[in-house]
Amino acid sequence: MSDMTLPSPSSDAPRARRNVAVLVCAQAFLGAQMPMIFTIGGLAGQSLASNLCYATLPISMIVLGSMLAATPVSAMMQRFGRRAGFTLGALAGALGGAVGAWGLYTASFPLFLLGSLITGIYMSAQGFYRFAAADTASDDFRPKAISYVMAGGLASAIIGPQLVKVTADAYVIPFLGTYGAIIAINLIGALLFLFLDIPRPPVPSADAPKGRSRLELLKTPRIAVAVICGMVSYALMNLVMTSTPLAVVGCGFDKGDAADVVTAHVLAMFVPSFFTGHLIARFGVEKIMAAGLLILAGAGAVALSGVALEQFFLALILLGLGWNFGFIGATAMLAGAHEPHERGRMQGLNDLLVFGGVTLASLASGGLMNCSGGTAQQGWLAVNLAMAPFLVLAGGALIWLVLRPKDIAA
Repeated sequence: MSDMTLPSPSSDAPRARRNVAVLVCAQAFLGAQMPMIFTIGGLAGQSLASNLCYATLPISMIVLGSMLAATPVSAMMQRFGRRAGFTLGALAGALGGAVGAWGLYTASFPLFLLGSLITGIYMSAQGFYRFAAADTASDDFRPKAISYVMAGGLASAIIGPQLVKVTADAYVIPFLGTYGAIIAINLIGALLFLFLDIPRPPVPSADAPKGRSRLELLKTPRIAVAVICGMVSYALMNLVMTSTPLAVVGCGFDKGDAADVVTAHVLAMFVPSFFTGHLIARFGVEKIMAAGLLILAGAGAVALSGVALEQFFLALILLGLGWNFGFIGATAMLAGAHEPHERGRMQGLNDLLVFGGVTLASLASGGLMNCSGGTAQQGWLAVNLAMAPFLVLAGGALIWLVLRPKDIAA
């Protein structure tokens, strides 16, 4: 079949399932680099930065790179197809890993930050795996397809932190081996996209519908609430997760404990994906998103209750579960709220806004953790207290959306 025309999703179930399988593998294998980087990024930054307040800046640069890349990567996929965009992302991940490794080798914090910024291009491309899963899926299969692809992160949750344990001290320079592993993961993982079969969007004719402008899209209530809840779910998860290795080590535990906590967290992010799509289909996307926000609040409450290792584990498990319900729910809501010819515009805008929020969260994370008190416990307290106003914002937006049809009817 020509790759220049999009088939009807409902008539192409085998293709949809094949694409989901490829994207699950990509999420599992290529996605392993993200828990690796989030485990060691702050610790490596702490060893290179002259000011501890900048320890999490490498992670912030990754998210900033993702935010800046979101719109051009989405536009590239709209023009050249998903395969080209995902391959570019993997190659950027390899380049970012190489530059980061060179920064570690030369003890150059600016060079390390540059590598992190380039890695953000991979993170941006990975963010589109979930949308790509919906491209050839029927309306009924769409939330399940998104959920299954997100579930691929289950393997990455196991592979990534375990590779950190094996590679972190493999060389005299800490974490250099980890960045070597990241380079290999990207170069090998890029081959997966040879098996992806998502047609390129057709070139629009002169009389084709142009779709709504970005402002008009954001004024659509369902889209606005999906974006807000996606931003809050992802940003708060990143805010807390970025600080977690620093908090765990700062409270007297070792790097292995920090890696285990991150493993538990990432497992909680992705294990529920096996049934999140089914829950959305049964109970409705609004209820699942609301459950996610409530669970995120529960994660903050547990973290505020103490700094025993068990409390770190429980708080981060709840954080992952809340993110899963909130973010997958927001993705499913957004995917059904715009037309196919608006895909590139809306998905790029969504990820620009989502990762803009995540960038601010990761920047705030290091400052709150290292510069808001004299101890790791005080910094951890500040990080988790910062969640409250944003949960209120997202919860209020969701309630407004649920009540709005009744108001209109009245």
